[in-house]
Amino acid sequence: MMTWSILFWACLGLLVWTYVGYAAWITWLCRSSRSSTNAVSPTASSALSVSMVIAARNEARRIGEKLAQLRALQSTLLTEVIVVCDHCTDDTATRAESTGWDKVKVVRHDSGPSGKAGALNEGIAAASGELVLFGDVRQRLGEAAIERLAAYFCDPQTGAVSGSLQIERSEQGVGKGIDAYWSLEKKIRHWESELDSSIGCTGAIYMIRRELYQPLPADTILDDVVVPMQIAQQGRRIRFAPEAEAFDPQQLAGGTELKRKTRTLAGNFQMLFRYPAWLFPWSSRLWWKLISHKYLRIATPFLLIVSLGALVALRGSSLYALMLLGALLLIGLGMVGLLPFGKRVRVASIPASFLLMQVSIVRGFWQWLQISLHGYQGWK
Repeated sequence: MMTWSILFWACLGLLVWTYVGYAAWITWLCRSSRSSTNAVSPTASSALSVSMVIAARNEARRIGEKLAQLRALQSTLLTEVIVVCDHCTDDTATRAESTGWDKVKVVRHDSGPSGKAGALNEGIAAASGELVLFGDVRQRLGEAAIERLAAYFCDPQTGAVSGSLQIERSEQGVGKGIDAYWSLEKKIRHWESELDSSIGCTGAIYMIRRELYQPLPADTILDDVVVPMQIAQQGRRIRFAPEAEAFDPQQLAGGTELKRKTRTLAGNFQMLFRYPAWLFPWSSRLWWKLISHKYLRIATPFLLIVSLGALVALRGSSLYALMLLGALLLIGLGMVGLLPFGKRVRVASIPASFLLMQVSIVRGFWQWLQISLHGYQGWK
């Protein structure tokens, strides 16, 4: 029984650290070691030119609106917008070129889909700006977002800066729990940024020094984590700029979030096995943040299974029996929250989003396995 008890408390400790302890610890560190060197004025001037790279696949319906919105920002720093059409079978390229905006440069890749990472490689190769801004077609950039990101590069140690993605708030159900999770995620990135560097950026809005970019393997899933980590490995800082915003009109509904999160978690598994050196303190100064923020999360289904198994084995004790009952009740509440009628049960939103996360992790692991065994399927 002693072995089961040790297993249970070890797994519970890791789970608490992953979802509560790490955020509390890094908050305390941030507040106790905050220095004026971390502060950057959002109005700081920057004379660095900016190229924006947009990887697109069959975005004819939205590309015109995206370019019009960028043009309306009237950013004096933005010198070019490079639209990489990755094997588009519609008229995305034609519509981008027909905007009449002289800053638009279209790069066609017609030899077969290379995926987003391959498209980014081509976009960077065509860019001339000292800074490169990455963004997706769907999201809208906030006013002065480009200038606010560029301001951080007044510090020569800054290698990449992530903006803040504002997502349309969900009305009810599991989406409410996902909203809370995303809000906490952004706070963690901010605290990490204050303590040297955040782990990853927001794919919808992040900026890097072009000279620090390293071409990505074409099958890379998480460019917005791998690119910043590669830059951090060169000794630069990865910052988070909450005042530089992008806006996503799509709510975090259960179905769309499951698909998006599955892809993200598949990318975490890919990154874990492709860059194992990042796990060790002698190879990466961000190793403990990476483990706590990314890799312990993808271990949570295993930790949950082991801890529940230990509770079953220890159920003869009233304490462990009570804890097993509480765990089962929370799981049941989460399952209710995932059902259609459960959307109106507010108390079920957090447990439901937690269960959705576990399902996403398992699906993400399976997706990564399929990519590893059968090859990358481009934008799918």
